[in-house]
Amino acid sequence: MINGDTSVYLPQPQLSTVAVPPPGDGPGFWAGAPSAVAGDDAVYLAYRLRRPLAEGRGYAVVVARSVDDGAHFEPLLTITKDQMRTESLERPTLVRTPSGRWRLYLSCATYGTKHWRVELLEADRPDAFDPATAKVVLPGDLKTGVKDPVIVHHDGIWHLWASCHPLEIPAEADQMVTDYATSPDGLEWSWQGTALDRRPGYWDSRGVRVSAVRFTPAGVLAFYDGRASALENYEERTGVAAGPGPSTLTAVGTEPHASSVYGGLRYLDIVPLPDGRTRIYYEWTRSDGAHELRTEVRLPEALPEGVPADSDQ
Repeated sequence: MINGDTSVYLPQPQLSTVAVPPPGDGPGFWAGAPSAVAGDDAVYLAYRLRRPLAEGRGYAVVVARSVDDGAHFEPLLTITKDQMRTESLERPTLVRTPSGRWRLYLSCATYGTKHWRVELLEADRPDAFDPATAKVVLPGDLKTGVKDPVIVHHDGIWHLWASCHPLEIPAEADQMVTDYATSPDGLEWSWQGTALDRRPGYWDSRGVRVSAVRFTPAGVLAFYDGRASALENYEERTGVAAGPGPSTLTAVGTEPHASSVYGGLRYLDIVPLPDGRTRIYYEWTRSDGAHELRTEVRLPEALPEGVPADSDQ
């Protein structure tokens, strides 16, 4: 399933443009972790802003809109870590339900711990999310932190792939696997086990985090962030995995499929556009160590045969 089925979705940074610059220069300043949805009138994008550890970590999630090309965005609202009562915010997940409601799933760090949880905001419009209405939907537990969910509604079922971290040994909490869950409503989730695990001895032996999923006629195609060591935390590279269904994914190949020459390329997101094109968004490490949010567009004729533009819906 590697070749034509994936090449159209793999980043080519030399063809990309900067959608959101980092909030500062140098290591630790990030704009990224994108989650995008094509609405009726615009492309809507949720992303995380981060400063260095000593200056606040992930301090805000922004919801923005692009009414023209999906590459230039105007912010609609900003949700801060103080509003969410969290030590840090990580990747948001923006979703539109079949009924037209909007949901924003937020990954929140529990104060003074390595624990993560996921909270949900709902609204009629993507500019109307209210942090005061947040409710926990993925609490994790004493042994596991849960964050960075990828959520897809497909064939009447809500599917979720989340990054899960072990907490019993704090020094090992950077390790991660991707677990899979299902739900009838996107609110109450039933865990189905580990969908993608690490591979000892390979570039993804320390952690794997699914970032985007496509349902195709051949099965399920996934893109994921991987790292080989704790030192590569924050600078993961992008890999490809595939499987006959959403609960069992196998990494494809022995090397990363996309990276930055300066470090990481991670949090790939794939958005089918109403005109048949496809946009991809990702977080990319630039030469000074800062991370910026980049985007590329794929023309309809570039899509592989048998994979419709809306195959993840």
